[in-house]
Amino acid sequence: MSRPDRSTRAMHQALPPALRDAVDDFAEHLSRVRNRSTHTVRAYVTDLVSLLDHAVRMGCVDLADLDLSVLRSWLARQRTTGAARTSLARRAASARAFSAWAHRAGLLAVDVGAALASPRAHRELPGVLRADQAAALVEAPARRATPTTDPPQAHQEHTDPAPTDAAGAPTETAVPLRDRVLLELLYATGVRVSEACGLDVADVDHGRRVIRVLGKGGRERSVPYGVPAQRALDDWLRRGRPALMGAHSGDALLLGARGGRLNPTTARQIVGAYAEAAGLPRTSPHGLRHSAATHLLEGGADLRAVQELLGHSSLASTQIYTHVSVERLRAAYRQAHPRA
Repeated sequence: MSRPDRSTRAMHQALPPALRDAVDDFAEHLSRVRNRSTHTVRAYVTDLVSLLDHAVRMGCVDLADLDLSVLRSWLARQRTTGAARTSLARRAASARAFSAWAHRAGLLAVDVGAALASPRAHRELPGVLRADQAAALVEAPARRATPTTDPPQAHQEHTDPAPTDAAGAPTETAVPLRDRVLLELLYATGVRVSEACGLDVADVDHGRRVIRVLGKGGRERSVPYGVPAQRALDDWLRRGRPALMGAHSGDALLLGARGGRLNPTTARQIVGAYAEAAGLPRTSPHGLRHSAATHLLEGGADLRAVQELLGHSSLASTQIYTHVSVERLRAAYRQAHPRA
Protein backbone atom coordinates (compact mmCIF):
# COMPACT_ATOMS: atom_id res chain seq x y z
CA MET A 1 0.00 0.00 0.00
CA SER A 2 1.18 3.56 -0.72
CA ARG A 3 2.37 5.41 2.37
CA PRO A 4 -0.44 7.69 3.61
CA ASP A 5 -0.19 9.76 6.78
CA ARG A 6 0.05 8.24 10.26
CA SER A 7 -3.63 8.57 11.18
CA THR A 8 -4.70 6.89 7.94
CA ARG A 9 -2.25 4.04 8.54
CA ALA A 10 -3.68 3.58 12.03
CA MET A 11 -7.25 3.45 10.67
CA HIS A 12 -6.12 1.02 7.97
CA GLN A 13 -4.64 -1.35 10.54
CA ALA A 14 -7.83 -1.17 12.62
CA LEU A 15 -10.05 -2.34 9.73
CA PRO A 16 -11.29 -5.95 9.63
CA PRO A 17 -8.86 -8.13 7.62
CA ALA A 18 -11.18 -8.48 4.61
CA LEU A 19 -11.60 -4.71 4.29
CA ARG A 20 -7.90 -4.12 4.84
CA ASP A 21 -7.06 -6.58 2.06
CA ALA A 22 -9.54 -4.84 -0.26
CA VAL A 23 -7.79 -1.50 0.32
CA ASP A 24 -4.39 -3.03 -0.45
CA ASP A 25 -5.64 -4.81 -3.58
CA PHE A 26 -7.30 -1.62 -4.84
CA ALA A 27 -4.08 0.35 -4.28
CA GLU A 28 -2.15 -2.31 -6.19
CA HIS A 29 -4.67 -2.08 -9.04
CA LEU A 30 -4.32 1.70 -9.23
CA SER A 31 -0.54 1.55 -9.21
CA ARG A 32 0.18 -1.39 -11.51
CA VAL A 33 -2.85 -1.63 -13.78
CA ARG A 34 -4.04 1.98 -13.98
CA ASN A 35 -0.48 3.33 -13.72
CA ARG A 36 -1.52 6.10 -11.32
CA SER A 37 1.11 8.23 -9.64
CA THR A 38 2.16 7.66 -6.04
CA HIS A 39 0.43 10.90 -5.05
CA THR A 40 -2.85 9.82 -6.70
CA VAL A 41 -2.75 6.36 -5.13
CA ARG A 42 -2.13 7.91 -1.71
CA ALA A 43 -5.14 10.21 -2.14
CA TYR A 44 -7.43 7.34 -3.17
CA VAL A 45 -6.23 5.17 -0.29
CA THR A 46 -6.77 7.96 2.23
CA ASP A 47 -10.34 8.48 1.01
CA LEU A 48 -11.08 4.77 0.92
CA VAL A 49 -9.77 4.09 4.43
CA SER A 50 -11.90 6.96 5.73
CA LEU A 51 -14.96 5.50 3.97
CA LEU A 52 -14.43 1.98 5.27
CA ASP A 53 -13.72 3.22 8.79
CA HIS A 54 -17.08 5.03 8.64
CA ALA A 55 -18.73 1.86 7.29
CA VAL A 56 -17.40 -0.20 10.18
CA ARG A 57 -18.75 2.36 12.64
CA MET A 58 -22.15 1.93 10.96
CA GLY A 59 -22.05 -1.82 11.54
CA CYS A 60 -20.54 -3.12 8.30
CA VAL A 61 -18.39 -6.17 9.03
CA ASP A 62 -17.85 -7.26 5.42
CA LEU A 63 -17.53 -5.51 2.07
CA ALA A 64 -20.85 -7.02 1.01
CA ASP A 65 -22.53 -4.84 3.66
CA LEU A 66 -21.47 -1.67 1.85
CA ASP A 67 -24.43 0.05 0.22
CA LEU A 68 -25.45 3.44 -1.14
CA SER A 69 -26.77 4.66 2.21
CA VAL A 70 -23.33 4.14 3.77
CA LEU A 71 -21.63 6.10 0.98
CA ARG A 72 -24.10 8.95 1.32
CA SER A 73 -23.76 8.96 5.10
CA TRP A 74 -19.98 9.16 4.76
CA LEU A 75 -20.16 12.15 2.40
CA ALA A 76 -22.71 13.87 4.65
CA ARG A 77 -20.37 13.44 7.62
CA GLN A 78 -17.51 14.91 5.58
CA ARG A 79 -19.65 17.91 4.76
CA THR A 80 -20.63 18.55 8.38
CA THR A 81 -16.96 18.53 9.38
CA GLY A 82 -16.26 21.36 6.93
CA ALA A 83 -14.94 19.62 3.81
CA ALA A 84 -14.90 21.89 0.76
CA ARG A 85 -16.99 21.13 -2.33
CA THR A 86 -13.85 20.21 -4.26
CA SER A 87 -12.84 17.74 -1.52
CA LEU A 88 -16.32 16.21 -1.44
CA ALA A 89 -16.29 15.79 -5.21
CA ARG A 90 -12.90 14.08 -5.10
CA ARG A 91 -13.94 11.76 -2.25
CA ALA A 92 -17.13 10.80 -4.08
CA ALA A 93 -15.02 10.01 -7.15
CA SER A 94 -12.77 7.82 -4.98
CA ALA A 95 -15.81 5.94 -3.65
CA ARG A 96 -17.20 5.40 -7.15
CA ALA A 97 -13.84 4.17 -8.45
CA PHE A 98 -13.49 1.68 -5.59
CA SER A 99 -17.08 0.47 -5.93
CA ALA A 100 -16.67 -0.12 -9.67
CA TRP A 101 -13.41 -2.01 -9.12
CA ALA A 102 -14.86 -4.10 -6.29
CA HIS A 103 -17.86 -5.03 -8.46
CA ARG A 104 -15.62 -6.11 -11.34
CA ALA A 105 -13.46 -8.09 -8.91
CA GLY A 106 -16.51 -9.93 -7.55
CA LEU A 107 -16.25 -8.35 -4.10
CA LEU A 108 -19.56 -6.47 -4.49
CA ALA A 109 -22.66 -7.96 -6.05
CA VAL A 110 -23.77 -4.50 -7.22
CA ASP A 111 -21.79 -1.39 -8.12
CA VAL A 112 -23.32 0.63 -5.30
CA GLY A 113 -21.27 3.73 -6.09
CA ALA A 114 -22.69 4.14 -9.59
CA ALA A 115 -25.69 6.03 -8.19
CA LEU A 116 -23.64 8.20 -5.82
CA ALA A 117 -24.03 11.88 -6.62
CA SER A 118 -21.58 14.52 -5.45
CA PRO A 119 -21.58 18.31 -5.32
CA ARG A 120 -20.21 19.90 -8.45
CA ALA A 121 -16.81 21.28 -7.61
CA HIS A 122 -16.56 25.03 -7.95
CA ARG A 123 -13.68 25.65 -10.32
CA GLU A 124 -11.71 28.78 -9.54
CA LEU A 125 -10.31 30.64 -12.51
CA PRO A 126 -6.52 30.40 -12.27
CA GLY A 127 -4.42 33.47 -11.64
CA VAL A 128 -2.66 34.56 -14.82
CA LEU A 129 0.25 36.92 -15.33
CA ARG A 130 0.19 39.43 -18.16
CA ALA A 131 2.70 38.76 -20.93
CA ASP A 132 4.94 41.61 -19.73
CA GLN A 133 4.79 40.29 -16.16
CA ALA A 134 5.71 36.77 -17.30
CA ALA A 135 8.62 38.21 -19.28
CA ALA A 136 9.80 40.16 -16.22
CA LEU A 137 9.67 36.97 -14.14
CA VAL A 138 11.64 34.73 -16.49
CA GLU A 139 14.27 37.46 -17.00
CA ALA A 140 14.62 38.16 -13.27
CA PRO A 141 17.58 35.80 -12.62
CA ALA A 142 19.71 37.63 -15.20
CA ARG A 143 19.04 40.95 -13.43
CA ARG A 144 19.85 39.78 -9.91
CA ALA A 145 23.21 40.91 -8.59
CA THR A 146 23.56 37.91 -6.27
CA PRO A 147 22.55 34.29 -6.84
CA THR A 148 19.75 32.59 -5.00
CA THR A 149 20.41 29.92 -2.42
CA ASP A 150 18.41 26.73 -2.34
CA PRO A 151 16.48 25.63 0.75
CA PRO A 152 17.36 22.19 2.18
CA GLN A 153 16.76 19.40 -0.29
CA ALA A 154 16.97 15.63 -0.26
CA HIS A 155 19.29 14.04 2.26
CA GLN A 156 21.77 12.79 -0.31
CA GLU A 157 22.48 16.33 -1.52
CA HIS A 158 23.73 17.35 1.91
CA THR A 159 26.47 14.74 1.69
CA ASP A 160 28.15 16.51 -1.23
CA PRO A 161 30.68 19.28 -0.66
CA ALA A 162 29.66 22.73 -1.84
CA PRO A 163 30.28 23.00 -5.61
CA THR A 164 33.23 25.04 -6.82
CA ASP A 165 34.24 26.52 -10.13
CA ALA A 166 37.44 25.73 -12.04
CA ALA A 167 39.41 28.13 -9.87
CA GLY A 168 38.22 26.44 -6.68
CA ALA A 169 35.96 29.30 -5.54
CA PRO A 170 32.24 28.78 -4.81
CA THR A 171 30.20 29.15 -7.98
CA GLU A 172 28.40 32.48 -8.24
CA THR A 173 26.71 32.09 -11.60
CA ALA A 174 25.56 28.45 -11.80
CA VAL A 175 22.48 28.77 -9.59
CA PRO A 176 21.10 31.90 -11.34
CA LEU A 177 21.66 30.14 -14.68
CA ARG A 178 19.70 27.16 -13.35
CA ASP A 179 16.93 29.47 -12.09
CA ARG A 180 16.74 31.18 -15.46
CA VAL A 181 16.42 27.95 -17.45
CA LEU A 182 13.82 26.65 -14.99
CA LEU A 183 11.66 29.76 -15.40
CA GLU A 184 12.12 29.84 -19.16
CA LEU A 185 11.12 26.19 -19.55
CA LEU A 186 8.09 26.46 -17.26
CA TYR A 187 6.71 29.43 -19.17
CA ALA A 188 7.87 28.48 -22.68
CA THR A 189 6.45 24.96 -22.54
CA GLY A 190 3.71 25.07 -19.89
CA VAL A 191 4.95 21.78 -18.41
CA ARG A 192 4.15 20.78 -14.85
CA VAL A 193 6.86 21.42 -12.28
CA SER A 194 7.28 17.68 -11.67
CA GLU A 195 7.74 17.17 -15.41
CA ALA A 196 10.38 19.90 -15.60
CA CYS A 197 12.30 18.49 -12.64
CA GLY A 198 12.06 14.99 -14.13
CA LEU A 199 13.80 15.98 -17.38
CA ASP A 200 17.10 14.37 -18.29
CA VAL A 201 19.75 15.94 -20.50
CA ALA A 202 18.87 13.49 -23.29
CA ASP A 203 15.23 14.66 -23.24
CA VAL A 204 16.24 17.92 -24.91
CA ASP A 205 16.30 17.90 -28.73
CA HIS A 206 18.29 21.04 -29.50
CA GLY A 207 17.98 20.66 -33.26
CA ARG A 208 14.17 20.65 -33.29
CA ARG A 209 13.87 22.73 -30.08
CA VAL A 210 11.55 20.28 -28.32
CA ILE A 211 11.68 18.46 -25.00
CA ARG A 212 10.43 14.92 -24.39
CA VAL A 213 8.16 14.97 -21.35
CA LEU A 214 6.86 12.02 -19.33
CA GLY A 215 3.50 13.19 -18.01
CA LYS A 216 0.66 11.82 -15.90
CA GLY A 217 -0.17 8.18 -16.40
CA GLY A 218 3.20 7.57 -18.04
CA ARG A 219 2.08 9.39 -21.21
CA GLU A 220 4.96 10.78 -23.23
CA ARG A 221 4.71 13.91 -25.34
CA SER A 222 7.01 16.31 -27.18
CA VAL A 223 6.72 20.00 -26.34
CA PRO A 224 8.39 22.79 -28.33
CA TYR A 225 10.19 25.75 -26.81
CA GLY A 226 11.42 29.05 -28.21
CA VAL A 227 14.70 30.84 -28.82
CA PRO A 228 14.95 32.49 -25.36
CA ALA A 229 14.61 29.09 -23.68
CA GLN A 230 17.22 27.68 -26.07
CA ARG A 231 19.68 30.41 -25.08
CA ALA A 232 19.02 29.71 -21.40
CA LEU A 233 19.55 25.98 -21.98
CA ASP A 234 22.80 26.58 -23.85
CA ASP A 235 24.17 28.79 -21.06
CA TRP A 236 23.08 26.33 -18.37
CA LEU A 237 24.57 23.27 -20.08
CA ARG A 238 27.80 25.05 -20.97
CA ARG A 239 28.51 27.06 -17.81
CA GLY A 240 26.01 26.17 -15.10
CA ARG A 241 25.38 22.44 -14.94
CA PRO A 242 29.08 21.42 -15.03
CA ALA A 243 29.73 23.67 -12.02
CA LEU A 244 26.98 22.02 -9.96
CA MET A 245 27.49 18.40 -11.01
CA GLY A 246 28.17 15.95 -8.21
CA ALA A 247 28.04 12.29 -7.33
CA HIS A 248 24.22 12.29 -7.34
CA SER A 249 23.64 14.28 -10.52
CA GLY A 250 23.11 11.36 -12.86
CA ASP A 251 21.44 12.40 -16.11
CA ALA A 252 19.22 15.07 -14.51
CA LEU A 253 18.90 18.24 -16.57
CA LEU A 254 18.15 20.56 -13.64
CA LEU A 255 20.30 20.28 -10.53
CA GLY A 256 20.00 21.53 -6.99
CA ALA A 257 22.74 23.64 -5.43
CA ARG A 258 24.42 20.51 -4.04
CA GLY A 259 24.35 18.49 -7.23
CA GLY A 260 21.27 16.28 -6.93
CA ARG A 261 18.21 16.44 -9.19
CA LEU A 262 16.22 19.63 -8.54
CA ASN A 263 13.31 18.98 -6.20
CA PRO A 264 9.82 20.23 -7.23
CA THR A 265 9.38 21.82 -3.79
CA THR A 266 12.60 23.79 -4.31
CA ALA A 267 11.45 24.76 -7.80
CA ARG A 268 8.20 26.17 -6.38
CA GLN A 269 10.15 28.21 -3.85
CA ILE A 270 12.42 29.55 -6.58
CA VAL A 271 9.48 30.74 -8.69
CA GLY A 272 7.76 32.33 -5.69
CA ALA A 273 10.93 34.09 -4.53
CA TYR A 274 11.65 35.64 -7.94
CA ALA A 275 8.04 36.76 -8.33
CA GLU A 276 8.13 38.44 -4.92
CA ALA A 277 11.51 40.07 -5.62
CA ALA A 278 10.20 41.42 -8.94
CA GLY A 279 7.10 42.89 -7.27
CA LEU A 280 4.76 40.58 -9.19
CA PRO A 281 1.59 38.88 -7.93
CA ARG A 282 2.16 35.69 -5.96
CA THR A 283 3.10 33.10 -8.55
CA SER A 284 3.81 29.38 -8.64
CA PRO A 285 5.01 27.02 -11.39
CA HIS A 286 1.36 26.11 -11.97
CA GLY A 287 0.63 29.82 -12.36
CA LEU A 288 3.23 29.96 -15.13
CA ARG A 289 1.54 26.95 -16.73
CA HIS A 290 -1.80 28.77 -16.58
CA SER A 291 -0.19 31.88 -18.03
CA ALA A 292 1.45 29.99 -20.89
CA ALA A 293 -1.83 28.32 -21.87
CA THR A 294 -3.80 31.57 -21.70
CA HIS A 295 -1.25 33.51 -23.74
CA LEU A 296 -1.20 30.76 -26.38
CA LEU A 297 -4.98 30.94 -26.76
CA GLU A 298 -4.98 34.73 -26.77
CA GLY A 299 -2.37 34.55 -29.53
CA GLY A 300 -4.66 32.40 -31.67
CA ALA A 301 -3.50 28.87 -30.85
CA ASP A 302 -5.97 26.05 -31.45
CA LEU A 303 -7.55 24.60 -28.31
CA ARG A 304 -6.64 21.05 -29.35
CA ALA A 305 -3.01 22.06 -29.85
CA VAL A 306 -2.90 23.61 -26.36
CA GLN A 307 -4.45 20.42 -24.96
CA GLU A 308 -1.63 18.39 -26.51
CA LEU A 309 1.05 20.80 -25.29
CA LEU A 310 -0.25 20.70 -21.71
CA GLY A 311 -0.72 16.94 -21.70
CA HIS A 312 -4.41 17.07 -20.77
CA SER A 313 -6.21 13.78 -21.33
CA SER A 314 -9.53 15.63 -21.70
CA LEU A 315 -10.32 18.75 -23.66
CA ALA A 316 -12.55 19.86 -20.78
CA SER A 317 -9.41 20.44 -18.67
CA THR A 318 -8.07 22.82 -21.31
CA GLN A 319 -11.31 24.73 -21.89
CA ILE A 320 -10.99 26.58 -18.57
CA TYR A 321 -8.31 28.73 -20.19
CA THR A 322 -10.83 30.07 -22.69
CA HIS A 323 -12.81 31.37 -19.69
CA VAL A 324 -9.67 33.03 -18.37
CA SER A 325 -9.25 34.86 -21.67
CA VAL A 326 -12.88 36.00 -21.61
CA GLU A 327 -12.47 37.32 -18.06
CA ARG A 328 -9.39 39.29 -19.09
CA LEU A 329 -11.32 40.68 -22.05
CA ARG A 330 -14.19 41.72 -19.77
CA ALA A 331 -11.77 43.38 -17.34
CA ALA A 332 -10.20 45.38 -20.16
CA TYR A 333 -13.66 46.36 -21.42
CA ARG A 334 -14.82 47.52 -17.98
CA GLN A 335 -11.66 49.55 -17.53
CA ALA A 336 -11.59 51.19 -20.96
CA HIS A 337 -15.09 51.45 -22.41
CA PRO A 338 -16.96 54.67 -21.55
CA ARG A 339 -20.29 52.83 -21.28
CA ALA A 340 -19.03 49.79 -19.40
